[in-house]
Amino acid sequence: MKWTADVSAGDWLRARIDDPWAGTMHDIVPRGFTTYTRIFHPATRSKPADGTAWPALPYEKNSRAWEEFTAAQHDIDTVAIRWHDAADAFGTRMHADAQWGALVRAAGDEWNPDGWQQVNGPDGWQYDAPGEGQLAAETLAAVMDTARAHTSTPHDGYIAVWEGWGGLVGGVGYGPARSILTFTEDDEVTDATAKRHRDFLAASAKDLLNNVFRRPSWQPGILPDDVSKGPRLQLPNRGHVLFEGDPSALADPSWVLDAPWRDREMEQYGAQPSAESPSIIWPADRAWVMLSEVDWDSTIVAGSVELARALCADPRIEAGIIREGAMLTWSSDEVNR
Repeated sequence: MKWTADVSAGDWLRARIDDPWAGTMHDIVPRGFTTYTRIFHPATRSKPADGTAWPALPYEKNSRAWEEFTAAQHDIDTVAIRWHDAADAFGTRMHADAQWGALVRAAGDEWNPDGWQQVNGPDGWQYDAPGEGQLAAETLAAVMDTARAHTSTPHDGYIAVWEGWGGLVGGVGYGPARSILTFTEDDEVTDATAKRHRDFLAASAKDLLNNVFRRPSWQPGILPDDVSKGPRLQLPNRGHVLFEGDPSALADPSWVLDAPWRDREMEQYGAQPSAESPSIIWPADRAWVMLSEVDWDSTIVAGSVELARALCADPRIEAGIIREGAMLTWSSDEVNR
């Protein structure tokens, strides 16, 4: 994969999505495909290993119980689950248009407006909502492994990454595009790079009001400056950095190691190799397109009937076929009311 400044390759997307947004999936997903498949992002559930019950939620309303629970330092078992697992636990029905909050019978209130994101289940597990805007590397690899058989150009295509991921691109500002916090005693800093990093953090953390004449300056991001300053694939309300390359390479879960937007600086401080999940992927023949919208907990693949059937049959993926014009808002689940 390599960065491209020729963002006209994505003009066809702009021509087929709603502008202004109209509240359906076509705010993001292009119209004109035969079939649309929804890929459900995995969720997790957890519980104390010793059988202790979770304190009630929300935290703010039950702070004393949570303080006592935290002080006990219980070991916690956490497992990945699918949406149908949550539906089974809460006695709801899993279907292609399901919404997570409806599945776990949770909605926000004045105490906890995001109450659907973490819910205590009737089975003793605590359910955490699926991640938004990100498709796990293993799930993405499974989707691409299936999708590459449904295009005449499996090794030629485009990958777009949303520009808004923290620290991805540089910009003009008063502080760094991101900060990496490390903790150490002064006499433990022997590496020159670590010392410079510590000094940088100390300087950047100062109150801006102490230097009223300070001017904004360029702050680099993960991507090189020429990429950060280059053209964007601009779609309604979303800008993306565009790369061209081999979409089928993403069928290997280790694609992160070759991603141009891999966060190598974090690795210098002990982090595992990581890269944000691509937001849009399509082959050169436009036989299909995959879209992971930053505010959605599912990914949409638009393509042929055959591709949709293959995705839904893949045991590595939880998927369902949705109609053109479907709504994916939190209140759009008509089944689990």
